Amino acid sequence: MASDMASANEVAESYRALAAQREELEQPGLSTRVADKVRMFILSGEFRPGMRLSEPDICAALKVSRNTVREAFRTLMQERLVSHELNRGVFVRIPRPEQVTDLYRCRRVVECTALRELPRTCTDIGPLAEILERADQCAAQDDWTGVGTADVDFHRAVTALNDSRLLDSMMAGVWNELRLIFHVVADPDVFHRPYLRRNHEVYEALTRGEAGPAADMLADYLRDAEAQILAAYEQIVTDF
Repeated sequence: MASDMASANEVAESYRALAAQREELEQPGLSTRVADKVRMFILSGEFRPGMRLSEPDICAALKVSRNTVREAFRTLMQERLVSHELNRGVFVRIPRPEQVTDLYRCRRVVECTALRELPRTCTDIGPLAEILERADQCAAQDDWTGVGTADVDFHRAVTALNDSRLLDSMMAGVWNELRLIFHVVADPDVFHRPYLRRNHEVYEALTRGEAGPAADMLADYLRDAEAQILAAYEQIVTDF
């Protein structure tokens, strides 16, 4: 059973912020656009993992019908961003520890393969440098949530080195679930600071033409991140 990790005032403020988005909604494909808005609030951390999503409050905030919101919820459930609990409602998902392990297993296979195969695919690594520059700017402003967003973008770009649109599409759900996991680990400064440095180290190895060592560095990095997240789960998430 999920636990609500946000205060009543924080929840009310989130719905007020959501209400500001309603002017961007258009009638055609309305449920899709509602899902887009709620997804944005989940991935940004405005709607925290474990938070109950109030159907009436979303209806009121966006001036849409309950059927529209329920259809949007079904979309988000398929994306594994929310879950429905019988007689309790819809909640922002808290990925379980075994799901964290599975996600990182998937990441090691896909991302490390991308690095090892780079000499064959000859894919441009320029986007990695651009993302690292953005992450450094966020860190300089103590915007560690922004660093976390850039971290996901960095690893999305690593996956893109596979030069496979199918893999990019398949991994979209992984990145969304990773954002949920990052929001469960509540101290973005402590979590993201060392991995920003390690992202730089992986990139620098690639610029030297050391694809194999870069893949090994990334594999160690992902194992360390998985262990750190699971340790944090033991302290934070007690009601699975």
